[in-house]
Amino acid sequence: MLVDDNDTDNFISKRIIEITKFAKRVEVKGSGKTALDYLRENQTNAENLPSLIFLDINMPIVDGFVFLYEFEKFNEVVRNKCKVIILSSSDNKRDIDKIVNNNHVIKFITKPLTEVALDEIKLNNI
Repeated sequence: MLVDDNDTDNFISKRIIEITKFAKRVEVKGSGKTALDYLRENQTNAENLPSLIFLDINMPIVDGFVFLYEFEKFNEVVRNKCKVIILSSSDNKRDIDKIVNNNHVIKFITKPLTEVALDEIKLNNI
């Protein structure tokens, strides 16, 4: 799942994932709120839950920090199945340190998403 309020970034990331055949399906959400709503709607259907969530930090209303706070409230099935990778252009060291220390964040990637980054994720069995 891609969670970013920037349509261009979503388009590019989705195309990279499709071209590299990194995932069979890519769910794109334009805000943290719509992503949380999707997870809530599918929390009892693990088949529809994403294995990876590429999450931007800086989004209006529900940013990456709020998303992770709300994500913590989901049941164990959701929290265990959905691994969060931060995909952000933020270079704020305080924000980066705060978010990568979250238990659900497994990696931080600087935008744009690249084939090299996806290969590294595969290589490390993330």
